[in-house]
Amino acid sequence: MSFLPEYPELTPRMRSVLERMERVRREPLHLQSPQAARAAYEASADVLEVPRRPLARVEDVEVRSRDGALLPARIYQDDAWRRGVLLYLHGGGFTIGSIGTHDILCRELAALAGCAVVSLGYRLAPEHRFPQAVDDAWDALQWLAAQRRALSWPASPIAV
Repeated sequence: MSFLPEYPELTPRMRSVLERMERVRREPLHLQSPQAARAAYEASADVLEVPRRPLARVEDVEVRSRDGALLPARIYQDDAWRRGVLLYLHGGGFTIGSIGTHDILCRELAALAGCAVVSLGYRLAPEHRFPQAVDDAWDALQWLAAQRRALSWPASPIAV
């Protein structure tokens, strides 16, 4: 591996992850246009080759924002759901990333944490200036609180 010095304490599984990441060999995101960085990030989302866990519920919905825009969101819920809802805001510095790039992670969170997960496709910069993504997140939280009963989570706490 050229991008990391050799670390003998790495497990074979972790070494395999790093080798797969190196194979992607993309130009650093900060040197790309926002559109090119998004495309590269989307293309490398499955680099870890983790299978998509099947869940009892994976449902695409729309959240209406304060300015009337419809924001995509995806609900994840496992049969082992116990209690609670997580409003998940994907990584990417508010410029890259999507519901799709974090699909595997949200499936794992729903299954392993025993909570429902609602992943929000908030609007990205630079096309949408600050604080648009924050406003979208707040609007989604308000929507989620208002829709808990309709979504079958009437008394569930919400985490962000």
